[in-house]
Amino acid sequence: MMKGKMKAQMFYAPGDVRFEEIDIPQPNKNEILVKIKAALTCGTDLKTYRRGHPSIIKSVPSTFGHEFSGEVVEVGAKVDHFQVGDRVVGANSAPCFHCYFCKQKMYSLCENLEFLNGAYSEYVVVPQQIVKYNYYKIPDSLSYQEAALVEPLACALHGIDRTPIKVGETVVVAGAGPIGLMFVKLATLKGARVISVDLSAYRLEQAKRFGALLTVNAGKADLVKDVRERTELGKGADVVIEATGFPEVWEQAVKMARPGGLVNLFGGTKAGTTFNIDCQKFHYTELTVKAVFHHTPYHVKKALELLATGQVDGKMFISGSYPLEKTIDALESISRQEGIKYAILP
Repeated sequence: MMKGKMKAQMFYAPGDVRFEEIDIPQPNKNEILVKIKAALTCGTDLKTYRRGHPSIIKSVPSTFGHEFSGEVVEVGAKVDHFQVGDRVVGANSAPCFHCYFCKQKMYSLCENLEFLNGAYSEYVVVPQQIVKYNYYKIPDSLSYQEAALVEPLACALHGIDRTPIKVGETVVVAGAGPIGLMFVKLATLKGARVISVDLSAYRLEQAKRFGALLTVNAGKADLVKDVRERTELGKGADVVIEATGFPEVWEQAVKMARPGGLVNLFGGTKAGTTFNIDCQKFHYTELTVKAVFHHTPYHVKKALELLATGQVDGKMFISGSYPLEKTIDALESISRQEGIKYAILP
Protein backbone atom coordinates (compact mmCIF):
# COMPACT_ATOMS: atom_id res chain seq x y z
CA MET A 1 0.00 0.00 0.00
CA MET A 2 1.39 3.36 -1.07
CA LYS A 3 1.60 5.79 1.82
CA GLY A 4 3.01 9.26 2.15
CA LYS A 5 2.22 12.79 1.09
CA MET A 6 1.23 14.38 -2.21
CA LYS A 7 0.71 17.87 -3.58
CA ALA A 8 -2.83 18.97 -4.41
CA GLN A 9 -4.95 22.01 -5.13
CA MET A 10 -7.49 22.17 -2.30
CA PHE A 11 -10.81 24.02 -2.60
CA TYR A 12 -11.90 25.75 0.63
CA ALA A 13 -14.43 28.29 -0.64
CA PRO A 14 -15.22 30.21 -3.82
CA GLY A 15 -12.02 32.00 -4.77
CA ASP A 16 -10.06 30.23 -2.02
CA VAL A 17 -7.98 27.38 -3.43
CA ARG A 18 -4.71 26.46 -1.72
CA PHE A 19 -1.77 24.43 -3.02
CA GLU A 20 -1.08 22.05 -0.15
CA GLU A 21 0.52 18.79 0.88
CA ILE A 22 -1.98 16.12 1.92
CA ASP A 23 -2.02 12.36 2.48
CA ILE A 24 -2.04 10.13 -0.58
CA PRO A 25 -5.57 8.64 -0.69
CA GLN A 26 -5.90 4.91 -0.05
CA PRO A 27 -7.99 2.67 -2.34
CA ASN A 28 -10.27 -0.01 -0.96
CA LYS A 29 -10.56 -3.54 -2.40
CA ASN A 30 -12.79 -2.37 -5.26
CA GLU A 31 -10.84 0.76 -6.23
CA ILE A 32 -7.61 1.75 -7.95
CA LEU A 33 -5.03 4.40 -7.15
CA VAL A 34 -3.96 6.42 -10.19
CA LYS A 35 -0.90 8.63 -10.52
CA ILE A 36 -2.10 11.59 -12.57
CA LYS A 37 -0.06 12.18 -15.71
CA ALA A 38 -2.17 14.94 -17.28
CA ALA A 39 -5.19 16.94 -16.11
CA LEU A 40 -7.03 19.52 -18.20
CA THR A 41 -8.63 22.88 -17.53
CA CYS A 42 -12.39 23.02 -17.94
CA GLY A 43 -15.07 25.69 -17.77
CA THR A 44 -16.83 23.69 -15.05
CA ASP A 45 -13.70 23.77 -12.89
CA LEU A 46 -13.38 27.51 -13.48
CA LYS A 47 -16.99 27.93 -12.31
CA THR A 48 -16.25 25.68 -9.32
CA TYR A 49 -13.25 27.81 -8.38
CA ARG A 50 -15.32 30.98 -8.59
CA ARG A 51 -18.61 29.88 -7.02
CA GLY A 52 -18.37 26.26 -5.80
CA HIS A 53 -20.34 23.31 -7.11
CA PRO A 54 -23.38 21.71 -5.41
CA SER A 55 -22.93 18.15 -6.69
CA ILE A 56 -19.18 17.79 -7.24
CA ILE A 57 -18.02 19.47 -4.02
CA LYS A 58 -20.24 18.54 -1.10
CA SER A 59 -17.81 19.31 1.73
CA VAL A 60 -14.63 21.34 2.17
CA PRO A 61 -11.71 21.34 2.02
CA SER A 62 -11.80 19.21 -1.10
CA THR A 63 -9.60 18.32 -4.02
CA PHE A 64 -11.08 19.40 -7.36
CA GLY A 65 -10.73 19.03 -11.10
CA HIS A 66 -12.26 16.20 -13.11
CA GLU A 67 -10.59 15.72 -16.53
CA PHE A 68 -7.43 13.62 -16.32
CA SER A 69 -5.55 10.50 -17.34
CA GLY A 70 -2.86 8.57 -15.55
CA GLU A 71 -1.07 5.39 -14.59
CA VAL A 72 -2.36 2.73 -12.21
CA VAL A 73 -0.02 2.44 -9.22
CA GLU A 74 -2.18 0.35 -6.88
CA VAL A 75 -5.05 -2.08 -7.48
CA GLY A 76 -7.68 -3.21 -4.99
CA ALA A 77 -7.85 -6.92 -4.21
CA LYS A 78 -11.19 -7.36 -6.01
CA VAL A 79 -10.29 -5.40 -9.16
CA ASP A 80 -9.38 -7.88 -11.91
CA HIS A 81 -9.39 -5.85 -15.14
CA PHE A 82 -6.64 -3.36 -14.32
CA GLN A 83 -3.10 -3.87 -13.13
CA VAL A 84 -0.22 -1.73 -11.93
CA GLY A 85 1.36 0.08 -14.87
CA ASP A 86 -1.79 0.36 -16.98
CA ARG A 87 -2.31 3.71 -18.69
CA VAL A 88 -5.93 4.62 -17.91
CA VAL A 89 -8.63 7.21 -18.47
CA GLY A 90 -12.36 7.45 -17.94
CA ALA A 91 -15.29 9.51 -16.83
CA ASN A 92 -15.76 11.65 -13.74
CA SER A 93 -18.91 9.76 -12.76
CA ALA A 94 -20.83 6.53 -13.21
CA PRO A 95 -24.56 5.75 -12.90
CA CYS A 96 -25.96 3.25 -10.43
CA PHE A 97 -27.97 1.27 -13.05
CA HIS A 98 -30.81 0.53 -10.59
CA CYS A 99 -32.63 3.84 -9.90
CA TYR A 100 -35.80 4.88 -11.75
CA PHE A 101 -33.97 6.85 -14.45
CA CYS A 102 -31.29 4.22 -15.01
CA LYS A 103 -34.03 1.66 -15.58
CA GLN A 104 -35.35 3.99 -18.29
CA LYS A 105 -31.76 4.04 -19.70
CA MET A 106 -31.55 7.75 -18.91
CA TYR A 107 -28.14 7.35 -17.31
CA SER A 108 -27.20 11.04 -17.26
CA LEU A 109 -30.18 11.61 -14.92
CA CYS A 110 -29.15 8.87 -12.49
CA GLU A 111 -30.25 9.75 -8.97
CA ASN A 112 -27.10 8.22 -7.50
CA LEU A 113 -24.33 9.42 -9.81
CA GLU A 114 -21.00 8.66 -8.17
CA PHE A 115 -18.63 11.54 -8.90
CA LEU A 116 -14.84 11.56 -9.07
CA ASN A 117 -13.07 14.76 -8.09
CA GLY A 118 -9.39 15.50 -7.68
CA ALA A 119 -7.67 15.87 -11.04
CA TYR A 120 -5.54 18.77 -9.78
CA SER A 121 -3.36 16.59 -7.56
CA GLU A 122 -0.63 13.99 -7.87
CA TYR A 123 -2.76 10.93 -7.10
CA VAL A 124 -6.45 10.09 -7.07
CA VAL A 125 -8.53 7.09 -6.04
CA VAL A 126 -11.04 5.99 -8.67
CA PRO A 127 -14.27 4.79 -6.98
CA GLN A 128 -15.71 1.31 -7.48
CA GLN A 129 -18.61 2.18 -9.76
CA ILE A 130 -16.43 4.22 -12.11
CA VAL A 131 -13.69 1.54 -12.15
CA LYS A 132 -16.31 -1.06 -13.04
CA TYR A 133 -18.31 0.79 -15.71
CA ASN A 134 -16.56 3.94 -16.92
CA TYR A 135 -12.79 3.35 -16.98
CA TYR A 136 -10.55 2.16 -19.82
CA LYS A 137 -6.98 1.42 -20.79
CA ILE A 138 -5.49 4.06 -23.07
CA PRO A 139 -4.41 2.80 -26.52
CA ASP A 140 -0.65 3.04 -27.08
CA SER A 141 -1.17 5.52 -29.92
CA LEU A 142 -2.79 8.10 -27.63
CA SER A 143 -0.89 10.48 -25.36
CA TYR A 144 -1.97 11.17 -21.79
CA GLN A 145 -2.94 14.73 -22.69
CA GLU A 146 -5.12 13.65 -25.61
CA ALA A 147 -6.71 10.85 -23.59
CA ALA A 148 -7.71 13.31 -20.85
CA LEU A 149 -10.21 14.78 -23.33
CA VAL A 150 -12.43 11.70 -23.02
CA GLU A 151 -14.81 13.16 -20.44
CA PRO A 152 -15.64 16.48 -22.12
CA LEU A 153 -15.82 14.82 -25.54
CA ALA A 154 -18.24 12.27 -24.09
CA CYS A 155 -20.48 15.14 -22.97
CA ALA A 156 -20.44 16.68 -26.45
CA LEU A 157 -21.06 13.26 -28.02
CA HIS A 158 -24.10 12.80 -25.79
CA GLY A 159 -25.35 16.21 -26.88
CA ILE A 160 -24.81 15.59 -30.61
CA ASP A 161 -26.26 12.08 -30.38
CA ARG A 162 -29.54 13.52 -29.09
CA THR A 163 -29.59 16.28 -31.69
CA PRO A 164 -30.81 14.86 -35.02
CA ILE A 165 -28.72 16.42 -37.79
CA LYS A 166 -29.12 15.54 -41.46
CA VAL A 167 -26.35 15.80 -44.04
CA GLY A 168 -26.29 19.32 -45.49
CA GLU A 169 -28.32 20.98 -42.74
CA THR A 170 -27.21 24.29 -41.28
CA VAL A 171 -26.14 24.04 -37.66
CA VAL A 172 -25.36 27.10 -35.55
CA VAL A 173 -23.09 26.50 -32.56
CA ALA A 174 -23.32 29.40 -30.10
CA GLY A 175 -20.09 29.49 -28.15
CA ALA A 176 -16.62 28.47 -29.34
CA GLY A 177 -15.08 27.36 -26.08
CA PRO A 178 -13.81 23.76 -25.79
CA ILE A 179 -17.30 22.19 -25.77
CA GLY A 180 -18.51 24.49 -28.55
CA LEU A 181 -15.50 23.54 -30.68
CA MET A 182 -16.24 19.88 -30.04
CA PHE A 183 -19.79 20.46 -31.26
CA VAL A 184 -18.41 22.20 -34.37
CA LYS A 185 -16.21 19.18 -35.10
CA LEU A 186 -18.91 16.58 -34.40
CA ALA A 187 -21.57 18.42 -36.44
CA THR A 188 -19.06 18.67 -39.29
CA LEU A 189 -18.46 14.91 -39.08
CA LYS A 190 -22.21 14.46 -39.55
CA GLY A 191 -22.07 16.47 -42.77
CA ALA A 192 -23.56 19.71 -41.47
CA ARG A 193 -22.84 23.24 -42.67
CA VAL A 194 -21.67 24.81 -39.41
CA ILE A 195 -21.86 28.46 -38.37
CA SER A 196 -19.85 29.30 -35.24
CA VAL A 197 -20.85 32.25 -33.04
CA ASP A 198 -18.64 33.72 -30.32
CA LEU A 199 -17.39 37.03 -28.92
CA SER A 200 -13.73 36.10 -29.32
CA ALA A 201 -12.01 36.59 -32.67
CA TYR A 202 -9.38 34.06 -31.55
CA ARG A 203 -11.98 31.40 -30.85
CA LEU A 204 -13.79 32.05 -34.11
CA GLU A 205 -10.52 31.44 -35.95
CA GLN A 206 -10.16 28.20 -34.02
CA ALA A 207 -13.70 27.23 -35.03
CA LYS A 208 -12.64 27.39 -38.68
CA ARG A 209 -9.86 24.91 -37.92
CA PHE A 210 -12.46 22.54 -36.48
CA GLY A 211 -14.68 22.75 -39.56
CA ALA A 212 -16.92 25.82 -39.26
CA LEU A 213 -17.68 27.20 -42.73
CA LEU A 214 -18.90 30.55 -41.43
CA THR A 215 -18.31 32.56 -38.27
CA VAL A 216 -20.23 35.43 -36.70
CA ASN A 217 -18.98 37.70 -33.93
CA ALA A 218 -21.55 37.71 -31.14
CA GLY A 219 -20.86 41.37 -30.39
CA LYS A 220 -22.75 42.54 -33.45
CA ALA A 221 -25.70 44.84 -32.80
CA ASP A 222 -28.25 42.57 -34.47
CA LEU A 223 -26.70 39.16 -33.95
CA VAL A 224 -29.83 37.09 -34.57
CA LYS A 225 -30.56 38.84 -37.87
CA ASP A 226 -26.96 38.45 -38.97
CA VAL A 227 -26.99 34.72 -38.27
CA ARG A 228 -30.37 34.12 -39.91
CA GLU A 229 -29.23 35.94 -43.07
CA ARG A 230 -26.49 33.32 -43.46
CA THR A 231 -28.99 30.45 -43.52
CA GLU A 232 -30.97 29.09 -46.47
CA LEU A 233 -33.44 31.75 -47.69
CA GLY A 234 -32.83 33.56 -44.40
CA LYS A 235 -35.27 31.21 -42.66
CA GLY A 236 -32.99 30.39 -39.75
CA ALA A 237 -30.86 27.39 -38.79
CA ASP A 238 -32.12 23.82 -38.93
CA VAL A 239 -30.37 23.18 -35.63
CA VAL A 240 -28.95 25.53 -33.00
CA ILE A 241 -26.67 24.24 -30.24
CA GLU A 242 -26.10 26.61 -27.30
CA ALA A 243 -22.75 25.98 -25.58
CA THR A 244 -22.15 29.00 -23.33
CA GLY A 245 -24.47 28.61 -20.35
CA PHE A 246 -25.75 32.19 -20.38
CA PRO A 247 -29.56 32.72 -20.34
CA GLU A 248 -29.34 35.63 -22.78
CA VAL A 249 -27.62 33.32 -25.27
CA TRP A 250 -30.34 30.71 -24.71
CA GLU A 251 -32.85 33.35 -25.81
CA GLN A 252 -30.78 34.26 -28.86
CA ALA A 253 -30.41 30.60 -29.78
CA VAL A 254 -34.17 30.09 -29.88
CA LYS A 255 -34.54 33.10 -32.18
CA MET A 256 -31.88 31.79 -34.58
CA ALA A 257 -33.80 28.60 -35.42
CA ARG A 258 -36.09 28.23 -38.44
CA PRO A 259 -39.74 27.17 -38.10
CA GLY A 260 -39.74 23.48 -37.25
CA GLY A 261 -36.10 23.70 -36.16
CA LEU A 262 -34.45 22.24 -33.10
CA VAL A 263 -32.59 24.07 -30.33
CA ASN A 264 -30.32 22.19 -27.93
CA LEU A 265 -29.65 24.28 -24.81
CA PHE A 266 -26.53 22.42 -23.72
CA GLY A 267 -24.63 25.04 -21.74
CA GLY A 268 -25.39 24.84 -18.01
CA THR A 269 -26.51 28.09 -16.39
CA LYS A 270 -26.04 29.48 -12.90
CA ALA A 271 -28.59 28.23 -10.37
CA GLY A 272 -31.74 30.35 -10.13
CA THR A 273 -31.47 31.93 -13.56
CA THR A 274 -34.36 31.96 -16.04
CA PHE A 275 -34.90 32.80 -19.69
CA ASN A 276 -37.83 34.09 -21.75
CA ILE A 277 -39.40 32.62 -24.86
CA ASP A 278 -42.05 34.02 -27.18
CA CYS A 279 -44.85 31.53 -26.53
CA GLN A 280 -46.72 32.37 -29.73
CA LYS A 281 -43.64 31.86 -31.88
CA PHE A 282 -42.71 28.71 -29.98
CA HIS A 283 -46.14 27.21 -30.62
CA TYR A 284 -46.96 28.37 -34.13
CA THR A 285 -43.54 27.68 -35.62
CA GLU A 286 -43.40 24.21 -34.02
CA LEU A 287 -39.98 24.67 -32.49
CA THR A 288 -38.34 21.87 -30.54
CA VAL A 289 -36.36 23.13 -27.56
CA LYS A 290 -34.48 20.61 -25.46
CA ALA A 291 -31.64 20.31 -22.99
CA VAL A 292 -28.99 17.61 -22.74
CA PHE A 293 -26.82 17.08 -19.66
CA HIS A 294 -23.61 15.19 -18.87
CA HIS A 295 -22.65 11.90 -20.54
CA THR A 296 -23.40 8.17 -20.44
CA PRO A 297 -21.12 5.10 -20.34
CA TYR A 298 -21.80 4.53 -24.04
CA HIS A 299 -20.58 8.01 -24.96
CA VAL A 300 -17.48 7.71 -22.76
CA LYS A 301 -16.44 4.58 -24.65
CA LYS A 302 -17.16 6.18 -28.04
CA ALA A 303 -15.24 9.34 -27.10
CA LEU A 304 -12.13 7.26 -26.45
CA GLU A 305 -12.61 5.51 -29.80
CA LEU A 306 -12.93 8.82 -31.69
CA LEU A 307 -9.72 10.12 -30.11
CA ALA A 308 -7.83 6.86 -30.65
CA THR A 309 -8.77 6.68 -34.33
CA GLY A 310 -7.94 10.34 -34.94
CA GLN A 311 -11.45 11.20 -36.09
CA VAL A 312 -11.22 13.86 -33.40
CA ASP A 313 -7.65 15.18 -33.11
CA GLY A 314 -7.06 15.72 -29.42
CA LYS A 315 -3.87 17.69 -29.98
CA MET A 316 -5.90 20.53 -31.49
CA PHE A 317 -7.56 21.23 -28.14
CA ILE A 318 -4.38 21.55 -26.05
CA SER A 319 -3.02 25.11 -26.12
CA GLY A 320 -0.11 24.57 -23.72
CA SER A 321 0.75 23.28 -20.26
CA TYR A 322 1.18 24.48 -16.67
CA PRO A 323 2.74 22.81 -13.61
CA LEU A 324 0.36 21.66 -10.89
CA GLU A 325 1.18 24.62 -8.63
CA LYS A 326 0.05 27.02 -11.38
CA THR A 327 -3.40 25.47 -11.86
CA ILE A 328 -5.29 28.65 -10.96
CA ASP A 329 -3.15 30.63 -13.42
CA ALA A 330 -4.21 28.15 -16.11
CA LEU A 331 -7.88 28.52 -15.20
CA GLU A 332 -7.57 32.30 -15.29
CA SER A 333 -5.95 32.02 -18.73
CA ILE A 334 -8.96 30.20 -20.16
CA SER A 335 -11.26 32.72 -18.48
CA ARG A 336 -9.48 35.38 -20.53
CA GLN A 337 -9.98 33.19 -23.62
CA GLU A 338 -6.24 32.88 -24.14
CA GLY A 339 -6.45 29.29 -25.31
CA ILE A 340 -8.75 26.31 -25.66
CA LYS A 341 -7.54 23.97 -22.90
CA TYR A 342 -4.35 23.73 -20.91
CA ALA A 343 -2.74 20.57 -19.60
CA ILE A 344 -1.87 20.55 -15.90
CA LEU A 345 1.21 18.40 -15.39
CA PRO A 346 1.95 17.20 -11.83
